[in-house]
Amino acid sequence: MKHVVIDLEMNPVDREHREVRQRMREEVIEFGAVRLGENFQQEDTFQCYVRPEYGAIKKHITRLTSITQAMVDTAGVFVPSFQAFVDWVGDAPTTIYSWSMSDIKQLKSECRVKLPAFDLAWLDSRWVDLQQAFDDRLGLHNNLALKHALGAMDKDFEGKQHTALDDAINTSAILALMQDDAKFRKTMQPVLDILQPKEVATSIGDLCPELLKLSEEL
Repeated sequence: MKHVVIDLEMNPVDREHREVRQRMREEVIEFGAVRLGENFQQEDTFQCYVRPEYGAIKKHITRLTSITQAMVDTAGVFVPSFQAFVDWVGDAPTTIYSWSMSDIKQLKSECRVKLPAFDLAWLDSRWVDLQQAFDDRLGLHNNLALKHALGAMDKDFEGKQHTALDDAINTSAILALMQDDAKFRKTMQPVLDILQPKEVATSIGDLCPELLKLSEEL
């Protein structure tokens, strides 16, 4: 079994493309992925920029991701880029992980618009929401951001946040740690201690000594 951790960067579809925006709000502008072997050691990486078809790179996206229009002008569009990713994943049994479900939702919506013949079951049968698995393991009720999950591991983010390949590599470190339950619990014990419910008072006297004193006087 192979394991692929993926991250995507996206750019909003221009408002002038109303019909397209009704079916997908964003376009992928970068793929980043890392492949791990059966022992969850890194084997290979995949990265490519993607030229958006329904609008130029927005300024706030450049500020967030450092991806400029010039960087995608010579890149392929979605269909050949996504096909290159599928080919890179290959035919071996593979589980695909992402931090939250936003990436698979993006791929599915973009495939429906640009690659309608693609069998979306290929994604559904492989995909795992690692963020949810991590939160469930710790008993969290709210989703933890990637950088905060790494901080809980006492691990600094390596590389640059919102760079698809760096995000994927950092996410794969969490996936690898989660395979050893004893090591995971030891690493996360400070977080687990914080999450443990504090001892609560079991008697009305503990909760309100004044009320207890009054009842004794009556």
